[in-house]
Amino acid sequence: MTAYQRATVHGWLLLLPAMSCLALFTHWPAVASIIDSFYSTPRPRRPSRFIGLENYEAMIADPIFWRALVNNFWFAVGTIPLSIGLAILMAIWVNDRIKGQAWVRMAYFTPTILPMIAVANIWLFFFTPQYGLIEQVVQFFGGSATNWLGSGDTALFAVIVVAVWKEAGFFMIFYLAALQGISPSLGEAAAIEGASRWYYFRRVLFPLLMPTTLFVLINAMINAFRMVDHIVVMTRGGPDNATTLLLFYIYQVGFSFWDTGYAATLTCVLLAILAIIAFVQYGWLERRIHYR
Repeated sequence: MTAYQRATVHGWLLLLPAMSCLALFTHWPAVASIIDSFYSTPRPRRPSRFIGLENYEAMIADPIFWRALVNNFWFAVGTIPLSIGLAILMAIWVNDRIKGQAWVRMAYFTPTILPMIAVANIWLFFFTPQYGLIEQVVQFFGGSATNWLGSGDTALFAVIVVAVWKEAGFFMIFYLAALQGISPSLGEAAAIEGASRWYYFRRVLFPLLMPTTLFVLINAMINAFRMVDHIVVMTRGGPDNATTLLLFYIYQVGFSFWDTGYAATLTCVLLAILAIIAFVQYGWLERRIHYR
């Protein structure tokens, strides 16, 4: 065996543990879900049988599925731009020389390291009708009491606020790292030329941050479709499915109703949505990004 062949074998052996875990815990579950979506749910005295597209037909006729899909769309529309926009603003702010810079960075990043269950319980206290922190502030200024999580008009908005509060600090770290990699001479040159801060950000800074924005955008999109912890603790999908998101509905169908065949069908739809989004992001958006 030549030195090149030994190096090749050695490289594949190093990759084998990670590839095995990836195939076992990522690829195989996805393939198994696709297969299970064409079978009925096994029962104690009725084994699973092939039913073709019946699960998909039931899904198309399921109003809760469509409600969850629409909710997830508005949840993504509400969380992704706000999280990324706040992350950029916070990163620019803490990147400047301000007093207590380390404390400000820590304050922005603290929500990220808190467990999701703890975050949901904290915000449950904030949203508690009449006695919650938000209600106390609203009533102090003469506003009327609102059941934020108990009303179909405000429940999804309340969940969006919690998600943005938790995610913005996490995305800020990536933007801060990207900003620290940009030469200060660019800003100095723009200031000498008389460019405003907004013009400098729009024409120089933001284009240089686009590779980071693509990475953050992918993570934000994944987070928008895998949200389940906050929903379980805060609303359980209510009221009247106003906060039922797609992954929560999959969890509910699979573990509350024990309809594994239908849950696998919903999982396939979720995987298809994420695959289409990934194709658009990598196939279209990445071509318009300039890497240094």
